[in-house]
Amino acid sequence: MNNPHGVPVIETQRTILRAHRLGDFDAYVAMWADPIVTRFIGGKPRTREESWIRFLRHAGLWSLLGYGFWAIEEKATGRFVGEAGFHDLKRDIQPSIEGIPEAGWALAPTVHGAGLATEVVGRVLSWGEETFGRTKTVCIIDPENTASLNVATKCGYREVVRTSYHDAPMVLLERQP
Repeated sequence: MNNPHGVPVIETQRTILRAHRLGDFDAYVAMWADPIVTRFIGGKPRTREESWIRFLRHAGLWSLLGYGFWAIEEKATGRFVGEAGFHDLKRDIQPSIEGIPEAGWALAPTVHGAGLATEVVGRVLSWGEETFGRTKTVCIIDPENTASLNVATKCGYREVVRTSYHDAPMVLLERQP
């Protein structure tokens, strides 16, 4: 079964956004073990076991919430190059964002700097508007992660407040379509 959880397949000019597959797992592990990827997302590389738990979470999000994260497949090569989508992780953060679709993205360093994140996040947000209607979405980003802050700003997010999550400083941003 390629899509057991009803994950829609959507496309951008350079990517296919689809359900995560078991065949993606080794590339997924490599991405989350890379300190460049995790520098601003938890601060430390993930183990294979930690990556497996994250990987499994994606199927659960789609099954329970009707939304989640897509695997990003590069059209030109067929390679897994990252993930993006929405989640509700019931974060212990103030102000509370529980129940609000939270956008997130992570891309392999091999595709950094090519505008791919902006392309993908823009498409994810379009899907969100089509699916959720004109509702607010949020994202949280480390204030030192200028690349992701730039992506968020280009995609219409605006800073709401500086806060912290797990004792790390964060910027909470929201987008009103």
